[in-house]
Amino acid sequence: MGSVHHTEVSSMREQGVFSLEDNGHSERSQWMLDSPNPPPLWKKLFSSVKETIFPHGNKFCFSTKKKTCQGHVVSFLQTLFPILSWLRNYKASKFKDDLLAGLTLASLSIPQSIGYANLAKLDPEYGLYTSVVPPLIYAMMGSSREIAIGPVAVVSLLLSSLVQKVEDPVANPHAYRNFVFTVTFFTGIFQTAFGVFRLGFLVDFLSHAALVGFMAGAAIIIGLQQLKGLLGISHFTTKTDAVSVLTSVYKSLHHQITSAEKWCPLNFVLGCSFLIFLLITRFLGRRNKKLFWLPAISPLLSVVISTSIVYLSKADKHGVNIIKHVKGGLNPSSAHLLEFHGEHVGQAAKIGLICAIIALTEAIAVGRSFASIKGYHLDGNKEMLSMGFMNIVGSLSSCYVATGSFSRTAVNFSAGCQTAVSNIVMAITVIVSLELFTRLLYYTPVAILASIILSALPGLIDISEACYIWKVDKLDFLACVGAFLGVLFASVEIGLIVAVTISFAKILIQAIRPGIEVLGRVPRTEAFCDVTQYPMAISTPGIIVIRISSGSLCFANANFWVSDDDDIKATSKGRVQAVILDMTNLMNVDTSGILALEELHKRLLSRGVELAMINPRWLVIHKLKLAHFVDKIGKQWIFLTVGEAVDACISSKFASA
Repeated sequence: MGSVHHTEVSSMREQGVFSLEDNGHSERSQWMLDSPNPPPLWKKLFSSVKETIFPHGNKFCFSTKKKTCQGHVVSFLQTLFPILSWLRNYKASKFKDDLLAGLTLASLSIPQSIGYANLAKLDPEYGLYTSVVPPLIYAMMGSSREIAIGPVAVVSLLLSSLVQKVEDPVANPHAYRNFVFTVTFFTGIFQTAFGVFRLGFLVDFLSHAALVGFMAGAAIIIGLQQLKGLLGISHFTTKTDAVSVLTSVYKSLHHQITSAEKWCPLNFVLGCSFLIFLLITRFLGRRNKKLFWLPAISPLLSVVISTSIVYLSKADKHGVNIIKHVKGGLNPSSAHLLEFHGEHVGQAAKIGLICAIIALTEAIAVGRSFASIKGYHLDGNKEMLSMGFMNIVGSLSSCYVATGSFSRTAVNFSAGCQTAVSNIVMAITVIVSLELFTRLLYYTPVAILASIILSALPGLIDISEACYIWKVDKLDFLACVGAFLGVLFASVEIGLIVAVTISFAKILIQAIRPGIEVLGRVPRTEAFCDVTQYPMAISTPGIIVIRISSGSLCFANANFWVSDDDDIKATSKGRVQAVILDMTNLMNVDTSGILALEELHKRLLSRGVELAMINPRWLVIHKLKLAHFVDKIGKQWIFLTVGEAVDACISSKFASA
């Protein structure tokens, strides 16, 4: 094959074709070398903000032309508040579907919100408040049609486990509540910043595999936490790991059974009875899609029936724990309760950042999964912006961190919601409940709230997804297991750290050891591919074509990359006369990477070997020009394609022969 190519090249040289190709190569090389400089960092940040606020290239107008300015203002408002766009075409038929979905959603949201407030160690009304203001804000600013906003189990557990290390919810409940509002404010600030500056990649550090493990571990911990309400235990640990919780349950039960303080089994009987009822309705709803309303309404039905039983039988006089007073009325202002001074502000910001990432990860995952079913695109940056704004406003109106709930979103979707109006209907229903029905919740058993939370937990444990992750990527499965075990046996915070650390370590391993592929021409094509993957690919004698498969050549991997230069001798057959670097995949290079390239060039030059570069990307060629590396190797050794470089090297080899 090499001799045939030799003959073709010789024939072309005799016909003077190479002179034309050289001119074409020079022109194409000049296109790369004369490309405009990349924008500076400040310009990229400004562009990100502008694209978030004006995604279609609209610019805010200060012109004296009234109509033009009005058009730009309307466009800006429609971008910030998508409800202004679709509300004009909203029909009565859609409202009928949204009304049914909103009422169904409220029947599930009211008991769940009370239960999640209890999990967050807050009074029941704060869970209901969180199901009013954030859904209303999201309905105006969010882009998802199906997502249901409110308190969720994982974030509630996260708040209670982290905030109680700063403020004791039992000894100082008011300080604890105020600190939760402050954390919620910081959560909103971080989420808004992620959206404005397009920093969604920070959320991706908690990978899908890590999130699966984290959610499963959190579900088990949440379930163990509910043993306090289910068993009617008065003394319970503040720790969240499985060993501490189970030890506390055993000691508390043993103490209550053996001491004068009697243990009342009625809490357990009542809780388990309704838990079985809830799980049966959940099973029936999954088996028959027409019965979607059954698992949605069963929690509210459980609250009504159990409250009636306790009230009529006076079971609270016989040891059944009840939630007692629930404050009614609309959300009071909490702006004056936020704490921006003192020693705990830094801790509030740290917890807020953790909650922001977890809440966004869950909400965007839920929103995108249902958006894909309906066949429309969900803008992640808009979602971050709307989530952030709703939590900022929520923190000022007695709400704690709200996000998208998978279980409630599934109910909303199954109920046939058409738009975010279902969230508005739900919020209005909760407002009516706060105004009229909170007194009726006085005799609601705590065990029922525990059973409602327990019934929602199976949806957080995805065993089939964990098996899929094991099958596809073992490193991802390690992150999944690490997050699961960290949450289960250490703490929620440790589980998060383990998950992010393993995910980040995976990225580092891939970055530190960049892939080096030796390329050959695939027969009967112009394509150059990895000779390991394509054994039939043919290498050109005397020329080694190497592709850098890493996205970055930097301080972390430059030394590893240069050390692979020693493998060039082993790769080649005979004397090497040219090394061609395919830099198409290389997106960035830093000073360490440039030094590594210079060192490689010196080694090759000392052996009489030429170095050629293929299609360096915009930022890479810019930095190489600034470092004068292009001048060192010669502009004539920069090519647009591998084929051009190989032909030029063959031409140069025969010209010097």
